[in-house]
Amino acid sequence: SYLPGSSIFSSSESFAMIRGKHIDLTVLGALELSSHGDLASWIIPGKTVKGMGGAMDLVSSCDNIIVTTTHTTKKGGPKIISECKLPLTGKGVVKMIITELAVFDVDATNGLTLLEVFEGVSVDEVASKTGAPFRVSPHLRYMQQ
Repeated sequence: SYLPGSSIFSSSESFAMIRGKHIDLTVLGALELSSHGDLASWIIPGKTVKGMGGAMDLVSSCDNIIVTTTHTTKKGGPKIISECKLPLTGKGVVKMIITELAVFDVDATNGLTLLEVFEGVSVDEVASKTGAPFRVSPHLRYMQQ
């Protein structure tokens, strides 16, 4: 069932809105993120893919990109690293990263600033699972629900 104010539109209409820059905010996932806002989200090494999909349209047509992702890979390595190793979806496009551990502000010039941590998670734990340096906000707080 649909809530009042909901709308439904076709894929072609959604891409027309995106490409026409009518969307102010994009939230998407990632395979890798660099400390300066680079995003790799379209290819997994060793896997067959059909193409880049809509992520490239999203990041090239919107100025406010938020990435929600797990903090680490399935093998436990960091997804947030100094430089992406995978092919990029967008360079310097990510403005915020939200994981199950933390929230980072991303500045293409100055890098990462830790804004929030999940209750019970220490800055040291976030640092141990992040493959890039970051500053800690003087206003660091627990994530709000």
